Amino acid sequence: RPGIAPQDEDPHAVICCASPPCFMHELDPSWLGLPAWREVRAWRKAERKTLIAQRLAVPAEERARRDRDITARLRAAVPDLKHRHVGFYWPFKGEYDPRTLARALHDDGAQLALPVVVEKGRPLQFRPWRPGMRMVPGVWNIPVPADGPAVAPDVLLVPLVGFDAGGYRLGYGGGYYDRSLAAMAPRPLAIGVGFEISRLATIHPQPHDIPMDVIVTERAAIRIHAEERTT
Repeated sequence: RPGIAPQDEDPHAVICCASPPCFMHELDPSWLGLPAWREVRAWRKAERKTLIAQRLAVPAEERARRDRDITARLRAAVPDLKHRHVGFYWPFKGEYDPRTLARALHDDGAQLALPVVVEKGRPLQFRPWRPGMRMVPGVWNIPVPADGPAVAPDVLLVPLVGFDAGGYRLGYGGGYYDRSLAAMAPRPLAIGVGFEISRLATIHPQPHDIPMDVIVTERAAIRIHAEERTT
């Protein structure tokens, strides 16, 4: 550990196992009677495409209403956010937009940070953010802080493409948040943020998948308990 996304999804990935790769159970969960990783990978790719398309099809007015509801639930779920060091994200492909919340937290005195891909196949770096600072295009042309020291947030808002009752998230396939959470010590409070239309029966979690501590949607804030995490 940490395991990571496969090379056909992230060509710069480096496979890490707990034991030599001759122990094939490290590489293929089918020995446990679970779907083989190649089947899970294909399913995730198709599900990801469907969920993103559904999210983008939501009318702007409805999306704005959902964003307001999520913001209210985030504040209720973690009422001391303004006293925390919060890592958030710049919205992409119809995700919940946390920028209004981030600006409000900044006005309240919170410290904020944005994730930056500094090297493919490696954990994210978090750089301080404040309104009006200089930004540059990052991966997928998502704006990131132009410079600044690496910081360690104690709360992370993590975007969800999909999620299940165990707190496991379906992301974009690069494995960046899984790597980052595995490498961060102490581990921050991980809050997955998404929409009810992204709820799945299971994402078929794999050894490299790291569950969220809390899932927040427009309808609920769900704290994930260890007994709910099944593989």
